[in-house]
Parts: sequence; C-alpha cells; structure tokens
Amino acid sequence: MGKLFDKVREITKKGDMILLALCVVATVFGIVMIYAATATADNSRYIIIQTGCLIVGVIIYFALTAFDIDILAGQRTLLFLFNAFFIGLLLVFGVQVNGNRSWLSFPFLPFNIQPAEVCKITYVIILARTLSVNQTRTSSIKCVGQLVFHMLFIVGWYVFISSDTGVSLIFIFTFLIMAYVGGVSGLWFLAGGGALAVAAPTLWATVMRDDQKNRILALYDNSIDPNGLSTMWQTNQNLKTLRNGGLSGQGLFNGQMTNSGAIPARHTDSIFSTIGEQLGMIGCLAVLLILFAIVARIIYVGVKTPDYQNRLICFGVAAMFFFQILINVGVCLGLLPVIGLALPFFSYGGSSILTSFIAMGIVSGIKMRPAPDPRAHYIRPY
Repeated sequence: MGKLFDKVREITKKGDMILLALCVVATVFGIVMIYAATATADNSRYIIIQTGCLIVGVIIYFALTAFDIDILAGQRTLLFLFNAFFIGLLLVFGVQVNGNRSWLSFPFLPFNIQPAEVCKITYVIILARTLSVNQTRTSSIKCVGQLVFHMLFIVGWYVFISSDTGVSLIFIFTFLIMAYVGGVSGLWFLAGGGALAVAAPTLWATVMRDDQKNRILALYDNSIDPNGLSTMWQTNQNLKTLRNGGLSGQGLFNGQMTNSGAIPARHTDSIFSTIGEQLGMIGCLAVLLILFAIVARIIYVGVKTPDYQNRLICFGVAAMFFFQILINVGVCLGLLPVIGLALPFFSYGGSSILTSFIAMGIVSGIKMRPAPDPRAHYIRPY
C-alpha cells in the first residue's frame, strides 16, 4: 500500500493536474446541461452513464499518466491492425444511425461505442511514431508515403463501412496538422492540394450520398430547401434555439425549444445550442473558454516536452479536439453542414467521455516524463 500511495503522490505531483481539473469541470458542466436538456424525459440513465464514465475516466487518466506511451508507440503494426479490426467490427456489430453505420452495439454495455473515437487516438500515435522514426527525413518519399497510406487507409476503410464522411474529416485534419508540425515540406502540401483538386469531382460523384451533398449545397442554395423543412430543418432549429437564449438565456431547465423537444439531439450533437438557449451567449462563451483552455494546455505540454515524438502526439491530440469543437459549434451556428460530431466532454456519450480522458491521460503522462530514458526502450523501433 505504501508503494501505491507513493506512486499516486508522484502522479499528482508530476502529472498534469491542471488539465485534469479542466476536463472534470467541463464534464460536470456537461452533465448538468444534459440533465437540463432531458428534464422532460426519463433522464436518470443519461446521468448515471455519464457520471460513471467520468469516474472511470479519471481512473484511466491516472493510470495513463503513469504509463510510458513510448512503449505503445513502438508497436505501430499492432496499432494499425487494431484500427483495421476495430473499425471492421462495424460489419458485424454495427448499427445504423442517421444513415451512417458508425456505432457498435454490444448487449453487455449500457452505451454504444463509436470506433472512430478510439481509433483517433491510436491513429495519432501511429503518425507520431512514423514521423519520429523518419525524423531526419520527414519529407522523404518513404516517410510521406507511409503517412499518406495510414491516412488514406483509415479514412477509406471507415467511409467504406460506415458511410460517415464527416467523422473522417477529423483523420484528414489531424494528418495535415501533424505533418506540418512534424516538418514535412510545403511542396508535399501543394502536391496534395493539386491531387485533391483533380480528384474532387470524382469523390463528389462517387463517395458522397445525395443527402450529404444537399447538406453542403443547401447552405448556399435556398432552392434546395426553400421552406427549411427538410435538409435545413436541423440547422434552423439550432439557430432558433440559440436566438431564444439571447445574452443571458432563459434559465436552467427553462429552455422553450429544449423542453418542447423541438431541437434534435439536444443532449448530444446539439448540446451547444441547448446551452445557448438556457444560459445564453454567456454560457456559450464559458463553454468555449473551458474547451480552448484544454486545447491550449495540451499545446503547452507539447511545446514544453523536448521529445519529438511526444510533442507530435500532443499536437495531434490538440488538433483532433480543436477540429471537433470547430465542427460541432459551426454546425450549431449554421456555418457548416450538419455533421454528427459530439462536443468533447459536454455531449452525452460514454465512449466519447472515456476516449477523451484516455487522450488527456496520454498527454499527462508525457508531462510526467518530459524526455524518455533511452535505456528504457523494451521494443526496438523500426
């Protein structure tokens, strides 16, 4: 017991307790808003699951703070196979929601699992390791080819199985940020941009479903949904809900649109709109302040670590969270087409909470050991 207490004391001293505090505050804030958003329904299940996942998430955070991520990063092949297998489970256990087969449903779990949430973390580790192994030649054909292969594989495999192109954007954005920060030459980005421009018409015609195309086009072409009752309905409901809140909101549990059930996904994808109606612009700004403080803290840890690979992991995690926040809020504000992405720590979802704390625990572990001991490498890098 003495050794356990000593380890806990070391974790609390060297780990990132500021990041943990921010994550717990965000999650508790989210639980309160989920309770307020579902007050007219039987919401005890939501609160029990979200609270339970918060507790488990904190335990995972401490466990990963004590774990040396360099050991896991050395297993790129296993991580790649894990991603392929875990996403592949959608073929057998996947359930279709809103036209996308992107959730795993197991009878022994009280919530569904979105494989993309878990694979985002292992994907970041794979990219960071690939850049680290090729640190002195990040712009070589070999290194860039490996990075592009991992990105195209996970995006292609996930879209092929789930048809969820929105979530796949996170993988692409994370790839771009990590490649840029990792030192890949700008010429590769120009070449990639040119290739994308050439392939865009084919991708638009063959990959995108008609409903997905309409979601994008309807933002600029009123003739697609002139009455706002089909393609633009969810966007319009989000905007109405936010306008109802004004500056200070209608009060906790008093949201007109929220309580009437007029806003879809009010406790999941549209939780930001729910907060806006009940707590107003002030509440929305408080949410954004907490979330951007979390992203800023991740970047701070990355900047401070002298280890190249760990720095890239931090920047990859920060990019992943930033883009998800940007998309979720942009959808609620009607600036982007409807994409089913949760608002980190605030939206209801057990897998989202757990994977968020996993990612944060990895960052805390990087802070705890700023530079790996070369004598502690149990796995020979390749």
